[in-house]
Amino acid sequence: MTARQIAIDGPAGAGKSTVAKLVAAHLNYLYIDTGAMYRAVALIALRKGIALSDAPALTLLAQELCIELQNDGAQYRVFCDREDISFAIRQAEVGNAASPISALPGVREALVRKQQLLGEQGCVVMDGRDIGTKVLPQAECKVFLTASPEERARRRTLELALKGQTIDEEQVRRDMEERDARDTTRAVSPLIQACDALLLNSDGLTIEQVVERILQMAGN
Repeated sequence: MTARQIAIDGPAGAGKSTVAKLVAAHLNYLYIDTGAMYRAVALIALRKGIALSDAPALTLLAQELCIELQNDGAQYRVFCDREDISFAIRQAEVGNAASPISALPGVREALVRKQQLLGEQGCVVMDGRDIGTKVLPQAECKVFLTASPEERARRRTLELALKGQTIDEEQVRRDMEERDARDTTRAVSPLIQACDALLLNSDGLTIEQVVERILQMAGN
């Protein structure tokens, strides 16, 4: 029997979102990009000029924002208070701001609750950094997807280039290392592999091969 909840965790640039979308599409499951929710908070905080250290203001923002995730079959779209922010949240500046914001207990509590409500309906594929340990600890299939720092930096640089953003690959690697350090050492829900999660290193594997392995893990 195929798992009704599939949790995919891992560091930035590991390919979680791409793989999770394909797994969800194959199973006709709902895909939930939790990282997009933190990026949404970061984007609006940057727009409003809220300091990344202002925990009360950021917590209130996370509680009040109406974040919607839509998949029309061809494109995954993220809306915040009815504005399509799908492209805006993928800017490097937003991603860098999302990491310290996601370390704030109040912000995490607000968004984790929203994520859990989405996951309770079942037949979901959810990716992030604390899905298997915090958001969906009861998920039947948990995967910790990773890759070498060099490979992750290469992939992210290519992803940004396809979106018209030119960024030095070495700078991308340094930014990732800093983000990894923040994510793995934060006091609240750090990035760690759940004790019952299966480790999957995607170095040398195609996207299709990674998807197939996760489908096998999920019992499909």
